[in-house]
Amino acid sequence: QVQLAESGGGSVQAGGSLRLSCVASESTFASRCMGWFRQVPGKEREAVANIEWDGTTRYADPVKGRFTISRDNSKNTLYLQMNSLKPEDTAMYYCAAGLAGLGACYLAEGRYTVWGQGTQVTVSS
Repeated sequence: QVQLAESGGGSVQAGGSLRLSCVASESTFASRCMGWFRQVPGKEREAVANIEWDGTTRYADPVKGRFTISRDNSKNTLYLQMNSLKPEDTAMYYCAAGLAGLGACYLAEGRYTVWGQGTQVTVSS
């Protein structure tokens, strides 16, 4: 079972930037769809961005134009570059992986089967 480990969270002022990383424990990473999700206490987890095995990317409307998802298959690593951060971006951020060879995952939470432990992002006004 692949394991995921996020890092890069922290506290930043509004308008600032952070880059999250997620390292996968095995090379099947390259054949998996990957995604970033976030959750605020008391609210449902929501999709942020996804990248398919072929590099196709999708973004949730609230982050379009500000966040960029990317992957480096040589390092088994997923990234989320977050620019122009807003207080409403404050959340626990999770990376997630779909089954190897599954195909497209889109932003559908149910298509992801492995989750990291999360990294906290706090944006102050």
